[in-house]
Amino acid sequence: MQKSSHDHADLQARIGEAFADRTLLKDQVYRDAVVETIAALDRGELRVATPGEPGEAWTVHAWVKQAILLYFGVCEMKTIELGPYEYFDKMPLKRDWARAGVRVVPPATARHGSFIEAGAVLMPSYVNIGAYVGSGTMVDTWATVGSCAQIGRNVHLSGGVGIGGVLEPPGATPVIVEDGCFLGSRAIVVEGVHLEREVVLGANVTLTASTPILDVTGPEPVTHKGRVPARSVVVPGTRPKRFPAGEFQIACALIIGRRKESTDERTSLNQALRDFDVPV
Repeated sequence: MQKSSHDHADLQARIGEAFADRTLLKDQVYRDAVVETIAALDRGELRVATPGEPGEAWTVHAWVKQAILLYFGVCEMKTIELGPYEYFDKMPLKRDWARAGVRVVPPATARHGSFIEAGAVLMPSYVNIGAYVGSGTMVDTWATVGSCAQIGRNVHLSGGVGIGGVLEPPGATPVIVEDGCFLGSRAIVVEGVHLEREVVLGANVTLTASTPILDVTGPEPVTHKGRVPARSVVVPGTRPKRFPAGEFQIACALIIGRRKESTDERTSLNQALRDFDVPV
């Protein structure tokens, strides 16, 4: 069960001190604090960011990201051998998948310090340190979940989806994908963009912090940036912009509808794809 940051007050204090003065990492007490924090992340007892009550903002725990950054300094480069594969890196990989209750298809990789909840499935994919992946979520082939990204339950990250990571600055909000979202093939979500619950992204949608997300379901477009409202169905789009050399089309994203409340999540997803002709 996830513990609150108050349960880790001593760790938090030591991490803050060591982040302000890296020479303290020569002291084993501070090195142990870093290692213990990453181990708590790995077990799901800590998260980089935690949700508030419905409708409230998420809370970013900057000290946990500070611990990840310090972990790079604590770990040493070494050879890692996995069957016929050899790697050379600082950080170990997650292990004991059967006990964790997670299906992992070779050569899927998740770094120690990420948390994958029981019932998730990792196809050949990559999950970086600090990331959180909820139960029932499918991380499909060649999808990547970047450092500290928060992926909810019953999410589908289709083939080649790119979820961006963020470590610095420590207070920066990571990418958040809430429960029940569906991201179509090759969709990209980076720079702390927040997908609220049950959002559908069509194939090749790219969302950055500055991407205009235009709700075109009403008589006038409504622009969002950095956040997609719950149950939105989103497709790639363009809009005109004038430059000194003339007018050209630049990328945006279009909210073209909402998933229906009258159906369950799976049926709603399929219906959304049929209703709005969204490629996946």
